[in-house]
Amino acid sequence: MMKKLRIAFAGARRSSSFFRAFQAHPHTEIVALCDLNAPTLAEAGRVTGIEKLYTVYEQMLDEVKPDAVVVATPMHFHAAQSIAALERDIHVLCEVTACVSMDEARWLVAACKRSAAVYMMAENYTYMKPNVLVRAMVEAGVFGEVYYTEGEYLHELSALHHTAEGKPTWRYYWQVGVNGATYPTHSLGPCLQWTGERLDRVSCIGTGHWTDPEHAMEDTVLLLGKTASEKLVRIRLDMLSRRPHAMTNYTLQGTKGAYESERRAGEGNWVWLADYCPDPNQWVPLSQFEDEFLPAIWRNPPPEALNAGHGGGDYFEVMDFVAAVLGQAPPPIDIHTALDMTLPGLVSQESIRRGGEWLGVEDSRRW
Repeated sequence: MMKKLRIAFAGARRSSSFFRAFQAHPHTEIVALCDLNAPTLAEAGRVTGIEKLYTVYEQMLDEVKPDAVVVATPMHFHAAQSIAALERDIHVLCEVTACVSMDEARWLVAACKRSAAVYMMAENYTYMKPNVLVRAMVEAGVFGEVYYTEGEYLHELSALHHTAEGKPTWRYYWQVGVNGATYPTHSLGPCLQWTGERLDRVSCIGTGHWTDPEHAMEDTVLLLGKTASEKLVRIRLDMLSRRPHAMTNYTLQGTKGAYESERRAGEGNWVWLADYCPDPNQWVPLSQFEDEFLPAIWRNPPPEALNAGHGGGDYFEVMDFVAAVLGQAPPPIDIHTALDMTLPGLVSQESIRRGGEWLGVEDSRRW
């Protein structure tokens, strides 16, 4: 019988969906949990039954010596905590974004090169069923050559900017406290997979401040990206405007077809494909193509997947992470793919400061 991988968690609040996925996996066991907030940590330990609880991350790594750690802490901790684990040859599944600065990105790449451990970023929107199906159809060529994609993450977060006692949270400083496309990966991840290329350069502009002038981030921010072959990607990020959430808006345009995702609940996802749709003006439901193109893993998902967060995405990325740790397959979102999804947002902060100037995005593979 295969020895189970021992998994530790950093960050109690975000870990719940991952808990269920790792608990359901036959080759993993959860052995420790870390959180800076002692009451939160104690409650998480009570709910999960985990007995080894830590408020100091490095102490958990050194005393428990897990095989892998899930970094589900606020985004400005991600790079440092990932590096600390990699330096100990502990595998890392890290929440988005991979880092919050270009220096951190370089340090993280260097740590990955030195380490014997696997690094994977947990961009779960790439694992959502519609996005997985569209990617499979892109790879099958039914959209032709994809030359334009867009994604929108419209998630008003005012309730999360402060604690119940009125104190600013990390989101106040690190998401809406920085101007630009500070949190692009949920939108950018699927778009890059469909486009098939990384962004070579970006331009970022915003609406100005209309909702909460105290925040550095403008109400709506647009990130435009071009690939080396001139494909265009448009990302809209809005975490301030007063409006219902719409966090999974996507569009794809290819030479032989188009995709429009559901914008409001119940509207459905739609495609038009030259080789499948006789009427050039008639959209058809995306679901009609599940039997032909949906990957096998999504055809009959287990209850654990259906109960996982982000439409099952958390479950399937855990499956991929464990497979990578066991040497069965490379991590789908390795350090360089993670930075393909992260660096455009970092560069956007300088672009918007310069009034939308087009700026190059470095390729971490060349570092």
